[in-house]
Amino acid sequence: SNTRLIHTTEEKVLRRGRVPPHIVFVMVDDQGYNDIGYHGSEIHTPVLDQLAGEGVKLENYYVQPICSPTRSQLMTGRYQIHTGLQHSIIRARQPLCLPSDIPTLPERLRQAGYSTHMVGKWHLGFCRPECLPTSRGFQSFLGSLTGSGDHFSFQSCDGTEACGFDLHDGNRPAWELKTAIICEPNTRTPLFLYVALQAVHTPLQAPGHLLRRYQTLGNRPRRHYAAMVSGVDESVGEIVSELRERGYYNKSVLIYSSDNGGQPLSGGCNWPLRGGKGSYWEGGVRAVGFVHSPLLKRKRVVSQALIHISDWYPTLLSLAGYRDSDSSHLDGQDVWGAISSGLPCPRTEILFNIDPVSRRHGEVDPRLLNVNGFGIWDTGVRAAIRAGDWKLLTGNVGDGDWFPPQTMPGGPQQWQGMEKRRDQHGKAVWLFNTADPYERADLAEARPEVVKVLLARLAEYNRTAVPPRNPPDDPMADPQLHGGVWTPWLGQEEAGDEGVDEEPDNTNRKARSKSTCRVCKLRALFKKVGNRMQRAALFL
Repeated sequence: SNTRLIHTTEEKVLRRGRVPPHIVFVMVDDQGYNDIGYHGSEIHTPVLDQLAGEGVKLENYYVQPICSPTRSQLMTGRYQIHTGLQHSIIRARQPLCLPSDIPTLPERLRQAGYSTHMVGKWHLGFCRPECLPTSRGFQSFLGSLTGSGDHFSFQSCDGTEACGFDLHDGNRPAWELKTAIICEPNTRTPLFLYVALQAVHTPLQAPGHLLRRYQTLGNRPRRHYAAMVSGVDESVGEIVSELRERGYYNKSVLIYSSDNGGQPLSGGCNWPLRGGKGSYWEGGVRAVGFVHSPLLKRKRVVSQALIHISDWYPTLLSLAGYRDSDSSHLDGQDVWGAISSGLPCPRTEILFNIDPVSRRHGEVDPRLLNVNGFGIWDTGVRAAIRAGDWKLLTGNVGDGDWFPPQTMPGGPQQWQGMEKRRDQHGKAVWLFNTADPYERADLAEARPEVVKVLLARLAEYNRTAVPPRNPPDDPMADPQLHGGVWTPWLGQEEAGDEGVDEEPDNTNRKARSKSTCRVCKLRALFKKVGNRMQRAALFL
């Protein structure tokens, strides 16, 4: 069946009369703005520095402040408000995933004749089998389904109550590692390889030979974090070497992107930008990114084009030769002309998010609408937008400290108070100009006319939003109910019934299923209560 699929894919490509480029997208997890060599970091990244230096550095490039939102917009080309994923990440036990009626990037690329493969972190939901990467366009998948886990044992915990094995080969646990994607000799079929590294996300783990490079760094989290970044650097170098050796490189496009800003308390650094992971300040959403390709018309340049993570969807589909009959539903823009040729960028604004679920606890104050919001917008709602040279933030947009490089010994207590924010207490609206990229001069009071325009834009966007989907965790997701493995837990009964003769009495089958379901729920409940009792005993 795989051979038949390869031949069918080749026929699609040959019928179009041209071979589109191979596409390799590398997504690194939690890398801060200051955590790459060419931004002046003490972390050594010679491979990344060379690739970026020979290509196009994206220095006006934005993502989302946390994992799942960035990945969902890469996969769909749509803002979170248009997928119902505008609140937080998709948790491991949450019965939630990418909407099935929205086509994904790999699904469209397969229609364009691509061979599509994924290695690494999914983090877009797996409650049902149809949510898995191999059900959303990838022909192969080797990686993790949850948001983080041990880098060596692949054990992943959601809190302290639910832990399990999280390494998968397709839709099965990958107890034995094996994969060979770019080792295939067929370079005529265009390749899409999505490498979503869990590094440099916690837990901070690195092999000894990398740690020894940073033994002079006194701050332990920073030392381990730096070693992990060097590991990423080496891994990307190995990928590029394979592309060269296998004959893919000359017709390839490599995109490198962080998924959000660095986490300062876990070794990351976004200096001199404000804030970090989880916030809508620049340190949370302005990302490390570059494009490396022999096919670029301009090389060795720095691009100031305004680019957002959602732009890769239409940009890569355009490179692939795929033509969407109706792209009006997309929020992303095709920015290849701006990157490769220096043409004017079609993007002029970014809606970072509107999250009505994240308002401050107990905050229902009419002044937030009538006074701060000029009757236009409830400024208690967490939202952020960039339009032209202006950026507006409302509500609880996250920690706004400036975190200097964490190179001194003794841990975070020595540097945390050095650059504390002074403009967040009691405020709900901030306005900054791009001439102040470090967000030190709030202009909300000085430029109320600009505030009104951007609040109106938020209101316009909000009228197009779908309701946020944020279901509670499901105890049935506990890996201990599924052989100690994180795996889909909904829809398994239906899948298990396929190809099995039905019992004559359908009522008996339903009764047995309900009984089994009750037993599983009781087991999950007892385990949850037991874990809480154990934690409580620690404090007695």
